[in-house]
Amino acid sequence: MCGLSGIINKINAVERKDITAMNDLIAHRGPDDDGFYFGQNFAFGHRRLAIIDLSKNAHQPMKYKDKYVLIFNGEIYNFIEIKKILIGKGYTFKSKSDSEVILASYDYWGTNCISKFNGMWSFALFDKEKNIIFCSRDRFGIKPFYYFNNQKIFLFGSEIRQILHFFESVKANKKTIIEFLFANKVESYEMTFFKDVFKLPGGHNLIYNLNNHEYEVSRYYELKKSKNMENMTLDNLVQTYGDYFDNSVNLRLRSDVPVGICLSGGLDSSSIATLAASKYDNNENSFKAITAVSKDVTRDESVFAEKVVKHSEIKWIKVKPTYDMFSKYLSEVVRAQEEPFQSPSIIMQFFVMMKAKKEKIPVLLDGQGGDETLLGYDRYHAIYFFNLLKLKGFRGAYGYIKKIIENNKNLSIKKLIFYLIYFRFGTIRYFRYLYRNRYLKYAMSYTSFMKNKIKNNNLSDLQINEIIFDNLPPLLRYEDKNSMWFSIETRLPFIDYLTLETAISLPVNSKLNNGWSKYILRKYMDGKMPNEITWRKNKYGFEAPDRLWINKHNKKMQRTILNSKLIQNICRVDFLSARYNKVDLLSKWKLYNLALWEKEFNVKLF
Repeated sequence: MCGLSGIINKINAVERKDITAMNDLIAHRGPDDDGFYFGQNFAFGHRRLAIIDLSKNAHQPMKYKDKYVLIFNGEIYNFIEIKKILIGKGYTFKSKSDSEVILASYDYWGTNCISKFNGMWSFALFDKEKNIIFCSRDRFGIKPFYYFNNQKIFLFGSEIRQILHFFESVKANKKTIIEFLFANKVESYEMTFFKDVFKLPGGHNLIYNLNNHEYEVSRYYELKKSKNMENMTLDNLVQTYGDYFDNSVNLRLRSDVPVGICLSGGLDSSSIATLAASKYDNNENSFKAITAVSKDVTRDESVFAEKVVKHSEIKWIKVKPTYDMFSKYLSEVVRAQEEPFQSPSIIMQFFVMMKAKKEKIPVLLDGQGGDETLLGYDRYHAIYFFNLLKLKGFRGAYGYIKKIIENNKNLSIKKLIFYLIYFRFGTIRYFRYLYRNRYLKYAMSYTSFMKNKIKNNNLSDLQINEIIFDNLPPLLRYEDKNSMWFSIETRLPFIDYLTLETAISLPVNSKLNNGWSKYILRKYMDGKMPNEITWRKNKYGFEAPDRLWINKHNKKMQRTILNSKLIQNICRVDFLSARYNKVDLLSKWKLYNLALWEKEFNVKLF
């Protein structure tokens, strides 16, 4: 796990001071080593966090056969298996790193090498013979890749701050800000909150031609649902998914440094913790878990985490963030995240990563993606209701609602009706957003709003949309920025591409069954961990004590919001000021977070 820096100067040679400054800005991503490579009119920089092959043999930029130069951020978990194939083809290796496997794979398979990789990555590979730079980002965008282009220069890096270093003036992207405030859209597909700074989408390559200074972005991966599992029995489905999931956890335990887990106490992280802990002996090097304990006892999941650690004999480390910690570190979280974020829960994760660094656990497993891939959110029940209505009529659909109420403490009849209306009628959704955001001067058009929402009740389309566009991308951004700020590598078993493809191809009734969400995971983990976790009926999510913190912070928030020049430009400030106390918690937070972002990065108007 590392950080990348790249400069292509279209007119002159790159100056060392420029690539050095760019690389120094991401020292937190790779405190163990740094390195540079200078081409004719470009330069690579690299910061290394040593996880696989801790020796100097794995130093980057890595050269290969005097033909290629690589800078790489991420992990190729199946590098051992790929290496065996390549050795059979006559290749030899000088290191034990996955970086060298990428280079040999490119030499043998060309750009198609990425189809062989199971992992997370962003990399840039200079091909001397073709005089191109081949850049790639993993299938789902777990690892970041930002870039900027004009007539004089092309810049790329692992963080936005590397690109902003070259800007005389930092300007906001009006479109992304309006989407954020109006429609809660935190992550754009290609744009960022900064004008002219773009990102390479997950599942895409970027090939830069150094001869004519043109580049092409192309998709190499598209998530599709397979129909091969439709006629399998439930027992076979459980075993099939379980085998992929278990293998995903095994692969992500490959490391030359200690591995632990972020354990919330929910089903997802508890399942990973249970499987991972079973691979460890109970000794001084036993598996470790870090849990964030919430001050809000009504939302605290640590009691469930405790059951998991006792059952699997995991060494347990707790961190209990306070309001004073929230207030002290908030500006640093904004700095680390680089773009506005939707909820204070991100700050809880920040403190977990801080604790991991203090405890010297450089690799953490995490449960991101479980809800998106296995239909874990309450809203999915509402859409499934429409499917059942078509298949079984009102009586069959109503029977399912009764099971939901029985097996899901989060979902009341009132809330279910809200979801039913919300997902069935796009016009109602749009006008609800208009009413809630009536203090804004600007609003998304109805057409663009509906473009970002899957219509009606197509559960399969909604699931893929949330994985690729809506839900998962911001979670991955938060994860990467928070963890790498403290030089921590996080690994996400649910987003192993084979496990994920299997999950979305499962019949819906194996994921939503008798009112249970993520039913297939519960069935697979049944008997492997305490029933109170496996068949738990309530779900909190990884949440901060929002109301406790924000109520204490309210006056400071109000002053900051109303004094922001950016907010003055996009909001009806008189209206907002007069009705501030009636603005909902989420909207207050978004406005406040936007104002903090404006100040932290000295952002000017559009």
